[in-house]
Amino acid sequence: MLNVLHIIKSLGRGGAETLLPETMALHNQQKFRLHVIYFLPWKDQMVGAIKAAGGEPVCMNKTNNWQILNSVNEVADYCRQQDIHLIHAHLPWAGFLARRVGGKTGLPVVYTEHNKQERYHFLTKWINKATFNNQDMAIAVSDDVAVSINKNIRPKIPVKTVLNGVNTKKFKREDFVEKGKETRAQCGISDDAIVIGTVAVFRTQKRLDLWADMACKLAKDFPDLHFIMLGDGPMEDAIREKIKEHHLEARFHLPGRLEEVRPWLAAMDIYLMTSEFEGLPIALLEAMSMELPVATTTAGGIAEVITDGREGFLAPVENPDELIGPLKKLIEDPKLRKKMGAAAYKRIIEKFSMERMVDELEDIYRSF
Repeated sequence: MLNVLHIIKSLGRGGAETLLPETMALHNQQKFRLHVIYFLPWKDQMVGAIKAAGGEPVCMNKTNNWQILNSVNEVADYCRQQDIHLIHAHLPWAGFLARRVGGKTGLPVVYTEHNKQERYHFLTKWINKATFNNQDMAIAVSDDVAVSINKNIRPKIPVKTVLNGVNTKKFKREDFVEKGKETRAQCGISDDAIVIGTVAVFRTQKRLDLWADMACKLAKDFPDLHFIMLGDGPMEDAIREKIKEHHLEARFHLPGRLEEVRPWLAAMDIYLMTSEFEGLPIALLEAMSMELPVATTTAGGIAEVITDGREGFLAPVENPDELIGPLKKLIEDPKLRKKMGAAAYKRIIEKFSMERMVDELEDIYRSF
């Protein structure tokens, strides 16, 4: 039995946080015992899912990055008490802490990088570079992220790409057809209306203001078109105000942050993303597993997932409005939507299944 300790800043519903219970549920729990330490008590949305997946979450109750960084002795004591064999950290500040704990305990440390270095605050980027070699291996969630690590840090330790994955048995459209219809009915959306949707934290990098702008332009040409924006965050009030300005409240549906997104994905016909930067977004993979054609910018590792014109349509990060034309094609052509949705599902099955991801992680854990 290998005791693996995951360290992460919080357990809110971000991409990295969501991955933890999803992967834990698929690990061989006869061979791996999975612990999680997190620090921000008000961001605990994934705690229940982690417990249900067989993980053991513990909150160390800190309020800022510097308190987290100074938790070395507490985390080291936990490692000794629980006979931890390996530390797996996620995102920079948890990574900085894990490297110090590894130095104190002698435990191997693996760190998953979910974003490109160019997108971090200069202090975060500097500390990451200064401490990066004080661990045993780095995992990049996409080749794009790996290139960024090698370009900006030039590490002496191994950097291995383990592509993010999605549980294809859980995110299966045919299992949610009726739930999708019920969700539409609750929102007052007819069965024959086209729905464009997204799942995101409402923060700057997602550029949901641009998303809403594009939606409002499309709404003028397609009077039966509806829009679903799942999530919440600091930009929500501005988005709602924009919708109100265009008098489109009846056609935009913002149910907030939900633990269960599959009925909402099943209610959508097209998935739209306008991100400025990404690592390899889990929400995108889930949408593709639910057979949704995608229109998106090429942020981060997205171009590694989607071939333009096959599983969906791509536009440069700096010109998201180039998606308007392809979106009109998808709205007008049900056969194209079906064809691209099937191609999206096939792509996920072949390359981005969570089963494949977990197998690769277990191989890494065993290598230490």
